[in-house]
Amino acid sequence: MKFLRNYNIDVIKLKEGKHEFTFPVDREFFENFEAEEFLHGGKLQATIHLNKLTSLIEATFEIDGEVTLTCDRSLENFNFPLFTSEKVIYKYGLEEMEVTEDVFMITRDTPNINVAQLIYEFILLAIPAKRIHPDYLEEMDDEDFEGEGELVYISEEEFEDGLSEEKDNSLESDQKTDPRWEILKKLKK
Repeated sequence: MKFLRNYNIDVIKLKEGKHEFTFPVDREFFENFEAEEFLHGGKLQATIHLNKLTSLIEATFEIDGEVTLTCDRSLENFNFPLFTSEKVIYKYGLEEMEVTEDVFMITRDTPNINVAQLIYEFILLAIPAKRIHPDYLEEMDDEDFEGEGELVYISEEEFEDGLSEEKDNSLESDQKTDPRWEILKKLKK
C-alpha cells in the first residue's frame, strides 16, 4: 500500500485557488488494485485540477491514454484509447465520509486526500461494457446491425390491407381450435 501514497494530495498545505496535479497510471498502478480480469494495465496520465475554496474543494479528474483490454470475442489483448473527465467535490464538515458518489466530506484538518481509488473507478467506468478488438469492430457492425438504417415505405392502403388480413387470420385461428384444447375445456367445466 506504500505505492498508493504516491497518489496523495496534501490539501492542508494548499492555499485557496486553483492547483494542478499529475499522476502516472501504469501496470504497477493496476497491480495494486488487483484489476479486473479484462484489464491488463495501460499507460495513462491522470491530471487533477483542484479549486480550493473556503467551504469546499472542487476536483476535476482528466484521465487520458491507453488501457490494455481483453477482447470479449477473440480473447486477444488490444490497446483501447481512453479519455474521461469527472468531477468530485470535497466539502468541509465534522467527520470524514462519502456523502454521494461524487461528494465527500472531509474535516478542515484532513492532511491529505488519496485519489488513487477514484482514478481506478473512473477508468473502469470509461471502459465499454462490450470490449471488442478493433480488427473485429467492422465485422460486428455488419452482424449486429444488419438492415438497420433501411427505411421501408408503405402506403396507407397497403397498411390498412395488412391490418384487415391480420384480423381475418386471427378470426380463422380462433375458429380452428386444436382438439386437445377442447378436451381440456371440458375438464374445466
